[in-house]
Amino acid sequence: MHVAVCVKQIPDPAAPGELDASTKTLKRAGKLVMDDSDSYGVEMALQLVTEAGGGSVTVISMAPNQEVKGVKDALAMGADKAIVVTDDALQGSDSLSTAKVLAACVQRAGDVDLVLAATESTDGYTGTMPVQLAELLGLPSVTFAKKVSTDGSKVTVDRQTEAGYDEIEAPLPALVTVTAGVVEPRYPSFKAIMAAKNKPVELLSLADLGLDAGSVGWAGARQEITAITEAEARKAGEVVEDDGEAHTKIVSYLENLKVV
Repeated sequence: MHVAVCVKQIPDPAAPGELDASTKTLKRAGKLVMDDSDSYGVEMALQLVTEAGGGSVTVISMAPNQEVKGVKDALAMGADKAIVVTDDALQGSDSLSTAKVLAACVQRAGDVDLVLAATESTDGYTGTMPVQLAELLGLPSVTFAKKVSTDGSKVTVDRQTEAGYDEIEAPLPALVTVTAGVVEPRYPSFKAIMAAKNKPVELLSLADLGLDAGSVGWAGARQEITAITEAEARKAGEVVEDDGEAHTKIVSYLENLKVV
């Protein structure tokens, strides 16, 4: 079984984020790390390959400055290889541009049975890229998976909903987005971290993938950030002292808010 996992490399969330004043986008010049939400997809892929009796896990990613720290973390967890697209023309890419690049990576990876991704990234929160990727690849997609299994010909998913979950089946190949908590990501051992240094990481440009620079990055973006403003300071709440009639004051307050 061959599973491809989308991994986004993001600025370390432990450090304060910075915005580029000229582009009004998040600065990504420093060291990047694997998005925590993607570690669940990597772990899920490793478990599915083990349950299938063998196979491989390919990590695909898009990052500036030939950054590979995040995918190295995935390789240390047990993934077999990585494909990373790094090109100056990718700056400013929206979710659809990203999907185009990752679709080309999946096709380059060969016969992929299953594509896994997080439901959304923690630095963007659009939640749209995975389904765009599925559409470009012509694959069925199942989102918000809290449990995933496969028999080699189809994938079975418990899809999380507000009321519980739906059980969904889709033929392979398919794309599935997994929620946090679907599995417990493993911690790489020191031996695994050292072994990851020798695992293949293919660094590609847009030209290597046969993609036109005019269809991605700022040139291909369908959205523009026009302004950034500070969030409004939280206003002090209203204090209600209980003088025996506090309940009526609270009801009146809620009625004014049209809550009741």
